Amino acid sequence: MAKRGYHHGNLKQALIEGALVLIEARGPTGFTLSEAAKTAGVTPAAVYRHFEGREDLIAEAARQGFEMFADLMQFAYDKGQPSALAAFEATGRAYLAFARKHPGHYIAMFESGISVNRTPALADAAARAKAVLEKAAQELSEHIPPEKRPPASMVSAHIWAMSHGVVELYARNTGTASPFPPEDLLESGVGIYLRGLGLISPDG
Repeated sequence: MAKRGYHHGNLKQALIEGALVLIEARGPTGFTLSEAAKTAGVTPAAVYRHFEGREDLIAEAARQGFEMFADLMQFAYDKGQPSALAAFEATGRAYLAFARKHPGHYIAMFESGISVNRTPALADAAARAKAVLEKAAQELSEHIPPEKRPPASMVSAHIWAMSHGVVELYARNTGTASPFPPEDLLESGVGIYLRGLGLISPDG
């Protein structure tokens, strides 16, 4: 692999990009800091100017991923307006799109075992992504009578879990053959869930 050129200003980003290549190819525990440095085209000593260990490097990759993920979710939500239903469904599709386009970041975020509370910046980025889906769920839930309305956090958690399950089983080349396109699986699953809440008519 060709070495990346770098300057002092983007050394940290070069290391993160090198780690992302390795995370995607080998998983979050399948490489050393020295290998990340080599992939980035820098000396092993350069890693320690910015990161104390591999988990710190992965945590920063996860933070960047959550920032990108939150931006994508917000864009999808805004694009789906003014319909609360369309905005809600768009955020679910954005989850699939992100996992496909940024597999290294996705793995760092959700499969590395790194807690989102490892650093305040990582926690803030993860919370921002979660808040977009909760806002969409809150607006959609307003159409449910108060006495039957589940907490918006529960609705968003259900959709997050459904999206994550479709990604893990069928959208990341895990070897599990999907009986239908992942987008169709997610859309139909969300549809069944929303019908159960009375947000979509039986014939809708």
